Amino acid sequence: MIWVLLLVLFGFLFAGFSMKVPMIAAPIILILIYFPELDPVVLIQQYYAGLQSFVLLAVPMFIFAADIMSAGNTSKRLLDMISSFIGHIRGGYAITTAAACTMFGSISGSTQATVVAVGKPMREQLLATGYKEKQAIPLIINASDLALMIPPSISMIMYAVVTGTSVGDLFIAGIFPGLLIFLMFAVYSYLLARLHNLQGREKKAPWQERLYTFKKAILPLGFPVIIIGGIYTGIFSPTEAAAVSVGYAFILEVLVYQKLNLKDIPQIAESTAVVTAAVFILVAAGTAMSWMLSYAKLPEAITDTVIGSDPSQTYVLFIVAVFFFIGCMFVDPLVVILILTPIFFPVATEAGVDPIALGVIITLQAAIGSATPPFGVDIFTAVAVFERPYTEIIRGSWPFILILLFASALFILFPELILIYEYFTPEASGGGT
Repeated sequence: MIWVLLLVLFGFLFAGFSMKVPMIAAPIILILIYFPELDPVVLIQQYYAGLQSFVLLAVPMFIFAADIMSAGNTSKRLLDMISSFIGHIRGGYAITTAAACTMFGSISGSTQATVVAVGKPMREQLLATGYKEKQAIPLIINASDLALMIPPSISMIMYAVVTGTSVGDLFIAGIFPGLLIFLMFAVYSYLLARLHNLQGREKKAPWQERLYTFKKAILPLGFPVIIIGGIYTGIFSPTEAAAVSVGYAFILEVLVYQKLNLKDIPQIAESTAVVTAAVFILVAAGTAMSWMLSYAKLPEAITDTVIGSDPSQTYVLFIVAVFFFIGCMFVDPLVVILILTPIFFPVATEAGVDPIALGVIITLQAAIGSATPPFGVDIFTAVAVFERPYTEIIRGSWPFILILLFASALFILFPELILIYEYFTPEASGGGT
């Protein structure tokens, strides 16, 4: 049955169909072949059930807020501020790129949106200071992975929908790992710059310029403060935070900066609706697929074969990381989370793995896979945005992938690094919706 499932999934994909087609077709084909006694109507019930979670309301609102700020002036203000503070040091523009991806991730929650918003302006500056395409573009697409680790993260929301884990706790738990990975990228960028004698901006920015760019960026910097601060203090839930983020983005770009006008909003909303529809189709289809796999008892067969009985926490986390990393190399990360999480979540929690730590590690694998050949979604976003060949984009990716895999190993061996937020939040933030 597993081979039939894989044949259907990859057969449709290689035939050129979008991911939603094999996701919908696979459970139907499995029913027709292996379970003819089942009424296919049960799949329709699962489609609806998959979209009943209140937490899912946060997804279109975070996407809408990110689309408004991407169309506006937010990314430029953040880039100017970061560059004024660190652009002069060796590798300063590369470090600026990683820092900007981290900050924009706190607005968008999407790796692809970050590639577009940060990648376009930073690629030009990187090339102007001596970086080659094979160094600049891989840095952009892999640094964009930080957008999934820093809240709000759509992947974390999907994990919470599947497992019932607190979205608020996931958001807060992702901050330290995301910042640690940023630090790794910054150190690598500095060493690379020294090795190849790559300079930053010509002169160190005076404090007057730094204060000016900081003032210009202070309102966009308020975005993560509102999101995390509001959730942490209990002022609003993650779903309510998503609604607040839309209002905040609208006020900034339309009323304060006036980069956009009211006529632009319907077009942005239409783009958000298209993306949301695609995401929700995948969520519905993924729920039906998970139900089908559970009905066929495939999760038990897979975990018994791969994990065995009485596994250690480290071994379980390693197996989970391998499966999710490989899956996200070929398929959209949201699909992988929806299909594989129900398989591994029960055995992981039974082994004593903290659900929050598991969620962060799964999110990290989704981030790495989205920028890893052969089919990482960020790679194809970069191909479209930068109009460069596929082979040129992936050629310089391996150092960054190795850094991310090292970070994964670190968190697997020491999951306490993920749970360090508990020392600062004695009481769980809750915020499931």
